Amino acid sequence: YTRGTVTAFSPFDARADAEALRKAMKGMGTDEETVLKILTSRNNAQRQEIASAFKTLFGRDLVDDLKSELTGKFETLMVSLMRPTYIFDAHALKHAIKGAGTNEKVLTEILASRTPAEVQNIKQVYLQEYEANLEDKITGETSGYFQRLLVVLLQANRDPDGRVDEGLVEQDAQV
Repeated sequence: YTRGTVTAFSPFDARADAEALRKAMKGMGTDEETVLKILTSRNNAQRQEIASAFKTLFGRDLVDDLKSELTGKFETLMVSLMRPTYIFDAHALKHAIKGAGTNEKVLTEILASRTPAEVQNIKQVYLQEYEANLEDKITGETSGYFQRLLVVLLQANRDPDGRVDEGLVEQDAQV
């Protein structure tokens, strides 16, 4: 059993990646292949280091440069990849419960797969970014057992190391 499939890129050099991204976006046209190759082959923590190195080396904001150099769905994807995970999760949850219909798949995917600490971060960011309580928003848009499940997940009281007792799984399945 493993947690997540995106692993750290090795050997990793944030400065070299920042320099390559700057070169790819400098001057006429943009080398989208380089941008794609770098940003999709690094994990989120590494992308944050690249953004920091980019700011230090060039005095420029990497996300702002991506927004000005890219367009359409490619721009949306690259900018989304640059968001710290907890901000991305809060944003995704906001859109999952916004408007008509609720995207239950997104709610389940995020809340069931994050550690208790990550859930607490998401709730805090949601409150800061949207000036609303995530639990209140979710309970206003869901009902029944699904709502109860999400509320339990939002309490962030699960075993943080995620160990699974196969005996208990079998016992619960039998019950």
